[in-house]
Amino acid sequence: MCLQFAFLLITRVTTWLRLSRREEEWQTAEILILRHQLAVLQRRQPRRPDLNWADRALLAALLSVIPKSRHQGLRLLVTPDTILRWHRDIVRRRWAARSKRGRTGRPTTRRHIKALVLRLARENPGWGYRRIHGELAGLGVNVAAPAIWEILKTSGTGPAPRRTGPTWSQFLRSQAEAILACDFFTAGLPGGTHAYVLTAIGHAARRIRILGVTLYPTGEWTTQQARNLIMDLGGQAERVKFMIRDRGSNFTAAFDAVLADAVIRTVLCNVRTPRMNAIAERWIRGMPARAPGPRPHLEPEPSAADLARLREPP
Repeated sequence: MCLQFAFLLITRVTTWLRLSRREEEWQTAEILILRHQLAVLQRRQPRRPDLNWADRALLAALLSVIPKSRHQGLRLLVTPDTILRWHRDIVRRRWAARSKRGRTGRPTTRRHIKALVLRLARENPGWGYRRIHGELAGLGVNVAAPAIWEILKTSGTGPAPRRTGPTWSQFLRSQAEAILACDFFTAGLPGGTHAYVLTAIGHAARRIRILGVTLYPTGEWTTQQARNLIMDLGGQAERVKFMIRDRGSNFTAAFDAVLADAVIRTVLCNVRTPRMNAIAERWIRGMPARAPGPRPHLEPEPSAADLARLREPP
């Protein structure tokens, strides 16, 4: 026991003499490190001491004051290299936060480009952001389409083109008295054959007109039915201004010309858009409740021999 006491006394006195020769800030830093490690060890922890972010930051800051030659002689809970790694992480996070301050996300668009986009949208209400993007690309202005979309949306202009006229539903309601719609439908005959019926319906009174029935709905036959319709309307033809039809091959340019002579404008439906002719389609049950399938394909136009055979008397 005496020898152990003497050994501890000599080592502590030697340590005290060595510390007394150092500068005051070194001594203070080492004392603070030891005190903090003691506080960490006094915490109630099940296994090994757990150093949180504040503990690591404090140890890293105090160790930076002490020269590197003294790092190996310190009594630390972790190795000096670990503390140096903490210090590097702190510095890295600090500069990373400074570099990202105010610069996160996509770079902002220049002011003159924003002004040009808003000017094009203001002077051309019918242009959307896609059209504006194409015009700017033609001028050599390099800006992405989503950036133009964001500029228009932020300014309140709207990325979609503004409507310069009424919508389709508004047009149908306001011009119902002057609108006719025509379409084909099939009717089953004895023997399994099908006849094609051309009908016209008025949007206001919903009066149905059966224009004709045929086995071969050719372009010439359809044009003749248009002439019959004009004769059937008589004095009421002046009220009709529009005829809505689909893009079927049976409606030729001659069909439209007959209507144009009566000052009736032909309005074509979009491709595969039966709702644009919803009144006629609903009457002929062209839009069932089930999932719509392909419309029946009309038979090809007959040859000259077939037409001659049909004209022969029975």
